[in-house]
Amino acid sequence: MKVLVLAIDRDDDFGKKAGVKGPVIGKGKCIDAALKLSLADPEDSDANVVYAAVKLYDELKKSGEFEDVEVALITGHPDVGIKSDLELARQLEEVLGKFPAEGLIPVTDGAEDEQVFPILSSRLPIVSSRRVVVKQNETIETTYYVIYRYLKEILSDPEAARVFFGIPGLIFLLYGVGKLLSVSYPQSMDIISNVVAGVILLFIGGYAFTKGFRIQVFRALVNEFVQVIFGVSGLLIIIAGMINAYVNIDAYAQQLLGEVPPPGLIKLILYVHSINTTIIIGIAVILAGRIVQAYLRKTSHIWYSVAGILILPAFWIIVDITGRYALSIINFHSLATILEISAAVVDVIFSVIASTFIRRYFIHWASGGEIETGAGDQELRVAQETT
Repeated sequence: MKVLVLAIDRDDDFGKKAGVKGPVIGKGKCIDAALKLSLADPEDSDANVVYAAVKLYDELKKSGEFEDVEVALITGHPDVGIKSDLELARQLEEVLGKFPAEGLIPVTDGAEDEQVFPILSSRLPIVSSRRVVVKQNETIETTYYVIYRYLKEILSDPEAARVFFGIPGLIFLLYGVGKLLSVSYPQSMDIISNVVAGVILLFIGGYAFTKGFRIQVFRALVNEFVQVIFGVSGLLIIIAGMINAYVNIDAYAQQLLGEVPPPGLIKLILYVHSINTTIIIGIAVILAGRIVQAYLRKTSHIWYSVAGILILPAFWIIVDITGRYALSIINFHSLATILEISAAVVDVIFSVIASTFIRRYFIHWASGGEIETGAGDQELRVAQETT
C-alpha cells in the first residue's frame, strides 16, 4: 500500500511568510521549506508540522509497514474558507498525480487545519492522522480557533450581533454618558446612576420579553400600528389602575367593609375586586384596537374581538359578585344579587346569539359580498365556504 504523509497549512503561512509555494513534495524539499518558515517566523507552529511529517515519514520508511511512503506539504490561501479549501484540493490532486497514493496520513497543528479532513477523505482513505503539539500550544491554538470561529459567526449574523455586541455596547455607552455627566454634576451622581441602571434594565427586560413571547416590535409598529397604540393604551390603563388600587386599598377597604383588614387573603381578594373595573376597561380598549385594525384590513376575524367586548360585562359581574361574596358583603338570596346574576346570564346568551349573526355578517363582508336585506342561506353558506 502506498501512503502519503501530508503536512497541511490551510492559511498559507508558508507562502505569506517564507515565499514557499505549494505543493512541496519530497523529504529534502519539505525540510528546506520548513527551514525557510522557521527563519522567517520562529514562533510559527506550521514549520513544526512539516518537521513532524518528515519524522513520521522516516519512521514509516524504517518500519517497512507500507509498500512505499512519500511526504508532501500542501498550502491553502490566506482567505480561510472556500478559497483555501479549493486550493488545498487542487494541490492534493497535483501531489497524487506525481505519487499515486492509496492511503493518507494528514499531519496538522490544530483544529483549523483538521476542518479539511472531509475533503481529503473524499479523495482517498485516511489511514491515520497526527496532530503536532508544540509544548502546551495545542490548547491555546484550539481555543483561539474556536473563539475566532464563533466571533466570526456572530458578526455575520445580525440577530446574534445585536445580542452579543449591541446590548453590551449600549450598556457601556450609557455608563460612559453617565460618568461624563457625573464629572460636571457630581452632586447628582446617585440620580444619574439610577437612571442609567433603570434604562439598561428596561432595555434588557424589554428585549428578553419580546424575544420570549416572539413579539416583533418593529414589524408590529409598521403593520399593526393602530392595534399597537390601542394595546399599549389598554396596558397603561390596567397598570395605572393596579397602582391606584394598591395606593388606595385601605380607603377602599374602609368604604366597602368599614374597616381595614390585616395583610392576608381578605386583603388580596379586596385588591382583586378593586381592580376589576380597570382591567375590564383596559381589555375593552385592547379589543377595540383589534377591531379597528381588523376593519382596516377587512379580515373576517374581526368578529372574535366584537364577541369578546360583548361578553366583558358578564365577566365584570362574575368577578364583582364572587369578590363581594368572598368578603361576606352579599349573599346569593338577595334580590340585587339575583338580578346581577340574571344580567350576567342574559349578557352571555345575548353574546352567543349576537356573535353567530356577527360572524356570518363579517365573513360575507370580508369575502367581498354586499349584505342585502333578506339574503338567503345559500349566499351565507357560499360566503362561509370561501373562508
